[in-house]
Amino acid sequence: MGVALVGYGYAGQTFHAPLIQASSGLHLRTVVSAQEGLNLGPEVKIVRGLDEALSDPSIQLVVLATPNAAHAPQALKALEAGRHVVVDKPFALSLSEAQAVVDCAAERGRMVSVFHNRRWDSDFLALTHLIHSGSLGAVTRLESSFNRYRPQVRDRWRERDEPGAGIWFDLGPHLIDQALMLFGRPLGITADIAIQRSGGLAPDYAHAVLRYDRLRVVLHADMMSAAPAPRFVAQGQLAGFVSWGLDVQEDQLKAGQTPGSAGWGLAAEPGTLTDGQTGVRTAVTGPAGDYRQFYEGVAQALLHGGEPPVTARQALAVMEVLEAGHLSHMRRAEVLLPPQDG
Repeated sequence: MGVALVGYGYAGQTFHAPLIQASSGLHLRTVVSAQEGLNLGPEVKIVRGLDEALSDPSIQLVVLATPNAAHAPQALKALEAGRHVVVDKPFALSLSEAQAVVDCAAERGRMVSVFHNRRWDSDFLALTHLIHSGSLGAVTRLESSFNRYRPQVRDRWRERDEPGAGIWFDLGPHLIDQALMLFGRPLGITADIAIQRSGGLAPDYAHAVLRYDRLRVVLHADMMSAAPAPRFVAQGQLAGFVSWGLDVQEDQLKAGQTPGSAGWGLAAEPGTLTDGQTGVRTAVTGPAGDYRQFYEGVAQALLHGGEPPVTARQALAVMEVLEAGHLSHMRRAEVLLPPQDG
């Protein structure tokens, strides 16, 4: 499958390009970028605009790694040109925008998927196994956090005062997608979103609580955490699980390591499972994380049929909670998710 990657900023360069190139069944043919002097080798053509990429009949899949506000318009253009589409998170700026893209894909008979790569984090895979195996018992509380220490505001679109900027749209989709994969759709969400850094223009703090029947899921992300905090804390009726540190794949990709090479995706340190009755602690190391599974799954869906690893329905579910969280912040109150048919 010929692939055009639109956008070669941090996400395009660090994540999408190397993962596409490491996936069987996909061939990165074109990169759309305004960067001067960009050279990715003789097999990758550099063009200035999406229209030029869509004029190439060898391009069957368009991957959008552009600023968030461009996601829906560019996805619609690519779908209307008969291409399949992968969109970096967040899917769109609103649930209605995302739904319009999904509807267009259905009308055109094309695939649309969203790059929720954090499903293939090593620690998340370990947590998923513990929950599904019953090792924790019924989970009563999950805390899931992306804490970073970046006190200096940077001049980039993610940190400017513009639609789709800020930490809730940047990291919120990761946290929400993982929660939905584990526990499904919540009953409601209460969110607090703020700007904490001096000179900040876009939100750099987000704290949300997803309410289920008995379970509570706490999602947190900020840019001012100098002291380390757990990545996951899961408390169940039988045991609890704690893990530290972010998945290593992003740092490996930034360092230029080839996806799938020796040591790829191996957790830097194991998590800890604590038995509620005995207090005995056991080290838990999850399977190696592997973001290639997303693009391998996309290729399999396109070449052999079936659904991609992140379906349109799942992508819309994330957008529903993301939008409800923003609304909760604006109202300073819990936002209930409306009942679903059936």
